Amino acid sequence: MKKEVYSLLTEYGLKWTINRSLYSAKLKMMSAIPATENFFERNVEVKRIDLFEFNVPSIKNFLDELTEEKKSEIVLIADKAIDGIITGFSSIELDYGYPINWHYNPLTRAESKKNVKWYQLPDFDKDVGDIKVIWEASRLTHFHFFVRAYLLTGEQKYYIAFSNQLKAWLEDNPYPYGANFKCGQECTLRMINTLIAYTVFKNCGLTTKSDEENVKNLVEVCYKKVLSNFFYAHKCIQNNHTFSEISGLIVGAWCCESNATVKKAYELLDKEIVKQFEPDGGFTQFSFNYHRFTLQIIECVYKMSEKTQIYINEAERIKNSVLLLYQVQNDDGDVPNYGSNDGALIFPLSSCGYRDFRPVLNTIYALIEGKRLYEFGDYDEEIFWFGDNRELPFEKLERKSSVFNESGFYSFRHDGGFLMTCLQNYKSRPAHMDQLHIDLWHKGINVLCDSGTYSYASELGKTLSSTKGHNTVKVPGMEQMNKKGAFLVTDWTKRKEVKYRSDNFEGTMISKNGYHHQRRIEQKSFGYSVTDEVIGDGEYSEVIFHTPCEVKRVAKGLELHWENQAICSIETNGDIEINKCYRSVYYLRKEEINCISIKKNMVEKKSKFIFNIRLFK
Repeated sequence: MKKEVYSLLTEYGLKWTINRSLYSAKLKMMSAIPATENFFERNVEVKRIDLFEFNVPSIKNFLDELTEEKKSEIVLIADKAIDGIITGFSSIELDYGYPINWHYNPLTRAESKKNVKWYQLPDFDKDVGDIKVIWEASRLTHFHFFVRAYLLTGEQKYYIAFSNQLKAWLEDNPYPYGANFKCGQECTLRMINTLIAYTVFKNCGLTTKSDEENVKNLVEVCYKKVLSNFFYAHKCIQNNHTFSEISGLIVGAWCCESNATVKKAYELLDKEIVKQFEPDGGFTQFSFNYHRFTLQIIECVYKMSEKTQIYINEAERIKNSVLLLYQVQNDDGDVPNYGSNDGALIFPLSSCGYRDFRPVLNTIYALIEGKRLYEFGDYDEEIFWFGDNRELPFEKLERKSSVFNESGFYSFRHDGGFLMTCLQNYKSRPAHMDQLHIDLWHKGINVLCDSGTYSYASELGKTLSSTKGHNTVKVPGMEQMNKKGAFLVTDWTKRKEVKYRSDNFEGTMISKNGYHHQRRIEQKSFGYSVTDEVIGDGEYSEVIFHTPCEVKRVAKGLELHWENQAICSIETNGDIEINKCYRSVYYLRKEEINCISIKKNMVEKKSKFIFNIRLFK
């Protein structure tokens, strides 16, 4: 306990520890004396809801040019959502029933209590299951599919579904009762998604006075939640939630004609960009998916600025964050599955797949630089939603070996792919035990991959986020860092002796649990040479690699095959084991892959591994 308190004070800081303790005290006080919740509530009056304006004919023309397959997919998702079958986490169908039960978890078939105030409900309930599954329908992301399906077909059933579901949600979710008011971020996204859908349907002449009142009512209750709990997002959690809830302040304050609050929210946003984005573009939540999440919030704020006439000042760091992701991107738009990944694609406003990062990178770059990052493609739809309708020149940027030392990312480009490793000097809360992880891409295949997340409320999720879920060294009985619960990581690792040149990297991770790991990566004509040196207690250490490829033993080590073709080999010695394991590319979805373990005994508390990774053309 003393060690944990020391970690909180020295790593998270005294101010954070005090703020988190104050928030815990607030929840306990409200649970014990419910009347005290009034101390934190604010009276609001929504006066206008025309925050967004879209060039609907241009968006419709773009949608009309999609392939028949892409059009059918949009319509199918919308049709199922009418019946209460929501595409959750961008990957799985969740049947909430018809009409939708807004407090139901389709995976556990359990219902959260809707007549209990939000602060009296647990964050993790084994019987109900992952609360994010309940939230997924109430995020109202599927409203975007209603809008896009209407623009494609002209069928009013999509507007009727929007109108009916909005009304039903309000009737079934009185503020502040139920799980759907536990999170200010969820309330923010609910406001934005509803306002976007309402704006388009109104533009098409479909909405009624009743719709207008329902939208105002939804903004009112959701804005009240953001206001009452903003202290937590701003002072305690300090990640993507902070950005989304600041945007919630902008939405709510603008709708209430509170210009001073709108201005203050933009000032907070600029400060948060400086705090959470490194100068070289890295996002301090240490997650590429949450990095994208935050960029989508920012592109939405750019759109709001057309009405507020207040603008983001810290654009340089945001541009650099786009360029960082661009440099570790596969040609199909995918990036390493680095860090926590909850399946969020908060604004699915293109027909690209969930793993395709091109829509948001292209849009943000266009908003800041007035140029497109990619040739014309389906990902351009997002620009029509958050940008404008003008022609944009294409800026062809070279993907090359890159160093982002402040953010802790180092990449090498080769003919047919790239290799990325990470070694962070943590200044904010880590998430996964992924220091010195290697991600290898070749011929469009993520040959050596990250295991992903699966769920924050599962044992598998704990395993995937641990040291053995990554392509790095594992010392038996030791983690890189320690973890309590789903999110609280203590005893942060340190990095030292980082050296990078265009063809080699060297860096050392120091674990406070009792071992050092030094990794050297050299780019060779045949591929890569990797040397690992481990110092610490233990009978042996092991290097772990995860791959979706078929693994075959050969004379000098291993060969990896994809679709019956050899893609690379790993030459090494040591005790090699090949076992089945899981990875999760999408939240709450898993697939079986191969886990390679190479073990060596510790001699005088040291072990050394050498791997030659030969890439086949």
